[in-house]
Amino acid sequence: MKGLLGKTGKILAALALVYVFALTGIYVFQRNLLYFPNHTYVSPEAAFPKTGFAEFPVRTEDELNLKGWYVPAKAQGLTLVYFHGNADSLETAAPLAQPFIDAGYGYLIVEYRGYSNMPGSPSEEGLYADARAFVKKLIETGVKENDIVLIAHSLGTGVATEMAGEFGVRGMILMTPFLSIPEMAEVRFPFIPARQMTRDKFDNASKISSLHLPLLIAASGKDIVVPTEQEKALYELANEPKRLYYSQQSGHNNLFNNGFYPICLDWLRKL
Repeated sequence: MKGLLGKTGKILAALALVYVFALTGIYVFQRNLLYFPNHTYVSPEAAFPKTGFAEFPVRTEDELNLKGWYVPAKAQGLTLVYFHGNADSLETAAPLAQPFIDAGYGYLIVEYRGYSNMPGSPSEEGLYADARAFVKKLIETGVKENDIVLIAHSLGTGVATEMAGEFGVRGMILMTPFLSIPEMAEVRFPFIPARQMTRDKFDNASKISSLHLPLLIAASGKDIVVPTEQEKALYELANEPKRLYYSQQSGHNNLFNNGFYPICLDWLRKL
């Protein structure tokens, strides 16, 4: 019996050591698990020659040179600033803009450090710095803060809520948003202390209740990335005026294929 207990103790000690090494690896390399940048850049003229997009260069506060894509407003006075999701890029985000451009709205696609072959590596504070540089540059071109509407998807919603607190924008559209990265980490990694280990927070839940602006939130019934419960819970935390669009048939990435364009355009007209 004593020998068996000793062997069991050694096995448990070995498993504990493996667990500690695994936790250390996850903590050190967690940004590789959070960000999945596309490293290819294609000019807007080459990718979408008929949309009217042109490069929009900015320099961040930590001296990185980035490029977004921009179409100025025409028939409408508002300009949408788009913050894309985790594995997206300028090229994949651009097609979503067409109905808004056709309606006369301005449209700026923000690109983050490390994405679309931009310099730098992504982090929470880094993405905030990138977004801040784009919004400031847009205002410098003559677009008023109150004529800006933020629109964001997935990871980008964490950037948008921060910018909504920093700038006096007209409104915000959040598609498949999450409560925070620590809460998402708990869902993804239930067998480790993920909440305590998470360095990049993107804490939408704590920020949304302090925002007072028109808000449209879209939740998806078949979202396998962000739990639908988190999307709806964030809506409950938000202040009026707010609107929830819930699409039972949509997944994480196909809201616009399931009737969300008319909802957005109607909401924008009422702004």
